[in-house]
Amino acid sequence: MAINGIKARLKDLADEERATVSMRFFKTGPGEYGEGDQFIGIRVPVLRKIAKEYQSLPVTEAEKMLTSPIHEERQLALFILILKYKKANIDVKKTIYDLYLGHTDHINNWDLVDVSAEHIVGHFLLERDKAPLYQLAKSSSLWERRIAILATFHYIKKETYDDTLKISKILLADTEDLIHKAVGWMLREVGKRNLAAEKVFLKKHYQHMPRTMLRYAIEKFPEEKRQQYLKGLI
Repeated sequence: MAINGIKARLKDLADEERATVSMRFFKTGPGEYGEGDQFIGIRVPVLRKIAKEYQSLPVTEAEKMLTSPIHEERQLALFILILKYKKANIDVKKTIYDLYLGHTDHINNWDLVDVSAEHIVGHFLLERDKAPLYQLAKSSSLWERRIAILATFHYIKKETYDDTLKISKILLADTEDLIHKAVGWMLREVGKRNLAAEKVFLKKHYQHMPRTMLRYAIEKFPEEKRQQYLKGLI
């Protein structure tokens, strides 16, 4: 009944024009990374607000919603799971973590990964073996690889960079632009907190990095230094 109520609420909020724009923005056309995804046109702040109202939804019900073909329903499920995870005991945290990794085929666009990976996967593995991150980084799934690097954002915020840098190295040869952007972004976040650590990594690898990855990584550098990296003069 709760899920039916949520779905009805979302249907009332649907905006066909916004949905059309979202379908283009998130590349849902044939052969694109979001092929076949369905949007109904609800803004993220609205979904976050609704998630707070339904954060008592049982994990099993949130899991059902995470398998929805509708993008906003999956995103809402993730927002609910994040809120539940933050307040949960270790057993429920483990359940949500396992659920998340068991449904990576439904966490299948960059926005879904980016709002959730650090808060569930990153947090759960903070004081545990990081082997699952390295398995994800070597996955054939674009989204699992993005989860691997985005999960480390949790560690970056705690000024711990080793896993970000190691996974970035694994992903240097990745062929997907969405991975290039994600890795460059995380390297930039490392640099905001420890510029020396980012520069050491770049010195070793910048000449072999995909151009987009490098541009993202050095975006905040002074223009003269940016040009030196881009021209291979470091």
